Amino acid sequence: MFHDIRAMNEKERVLVVVVTQKFPNVWTPQDIAQEMRELVLTCGGDVKDTIFCSVEKFSPSHLIGQGKVNEIFVRCAAGDIDTVIMSYDLKGVQQRNLEQDLKVKVIDRTQLILDIFARHASSLEGKMQVELAQLEYALPRLTGHGEEMSRLGGGIGTLGPGETQLETDRRKIGARIITLKEKLAEIVSNRAVKRKKREDSSVPLISLVGYTNAGKSTLLNALTGAHQVTHDGLFTTLDSLARQYTLPNHQKVVLSDTVGFIHQLPHSLIEAFKATLEEVAEADLLLHVLDISNPKSRNLYDAVNEVLKEIGALEKPTITVLNKIDAVEDRGWFEGIYGNIHNPIVISAKTGENLDVLAHKILEDLSYMVAEVDVVLPITRMDLVSLAHREGEVFSIKYYNNEIHLRASLPKRREGLFKKAACRKP
Repeated sequence: MFHDIRAMNEKERVLVVVVTQKFPNVWTPQDIAQEMRELVLTCGGDVKDTIFCSVEKFSPSHLIGQGKVNEIFVRCAAGDIDTVIMSYDLKGVQQRNLEQDLKVKVIDRTQLILDIFARHASSLEGKMQVELAQLEYALPRLTGHGEEMSRLGGGIGTLGPGETQLETDRRKIGARIITLKEKLAEIVSNRAVKRKKREDSSVPLISLVGYTNAGKSTLLNALTGAHQVTHDGLFTTLDSLARQYTLPNHQKVVLSDTVGFIHQLPHSLIEAFKATLEEVAEADLLLHVLDISNPKSRNLYDAVNEVLKEIGALEKPTITVLNKIDAVEDRGWFEGIYGNIHNPIVISAKTGENLDVLAHKILEDLSYMVAEVDVVLPITRMDLVSLAHREGEVFSIKYYNNEIHLRASLPKRREGLFKKAACRKP
């Protein structure tokens, strides 16, 4: 149905074919080739060579022209290529024809990304989402995979016990897709209940979003002391992770890490990961983490915004966190981009530089969820004084014989509690 790159004692030897159309694009063929190499490396493969192919019109049979097919065949015939990976999505018949002509396994970029996701998913939810994406990608590509999967006949009476392998596989996949969607719908329902409880308590939700390998998990660890696994690679985090974080005014918020984005993120993945991405759409604030040390950071920024637009979260209040400043030697070169990036702040999640500035920036952007109170409380309400210290920021407190004069900043949900308990106006 679909191919994977599987772990072997020896790395799978890969030929990358970068397919582009002949019109201007911010992603150059070299950019695409570099990202493809990183994807293959993340999947445990070894890129032996790269061939570039610019086409005006895609071939319905092979995607690319016969001349390029012959060039790729000659390269594969050298004997050190196990797999050809196309940077552009293939239809089932195109994949079959290329495999027949090239005599090696052929997959496309989406299949490569799906394989990486399958390797990194660890939770039950993550595994189900990856499986759903794989099956939905495979289903329309069943046709065209050889005579063993073609129909032997047609007409009345041929869809019973005599149905072919193609129809059997199609039905099994269809049934499994329905089952997975039902199970994921249950997870969405459970999440909705938890979200309602969070909303009732008015604890703000902050979602970390960004291009894969931008440093989101490192930032989550640095802010909350979480122990999310991190390494220099693509799609390290697939399973959503939420941790509580306390702002400088003692206000508690929830930070949620999400799956990393990539340019032209396969639509099947967006659909399959809707349950996870819903947290982004429901967040009170987004931290868009951007690797400022990457020369193509502007392209990465735009690619993430495209995904945010697709899931309906582009207009969310957002802080653009320019991360990895520790890896930038000349800090002056990116100052010019400030005017073109929304609400930026420069940090290093790795070294901790400017994390305090980021915390105060978050506090500022969430100020609409905070209220200031100036009340006189009965001396018996020391519980409210403790609450103000615990969940807010106390500006001043004065004790009298039978009263307490308190000025503090508190979560807005607590404002009514203090005003109700007040014995008089100050």
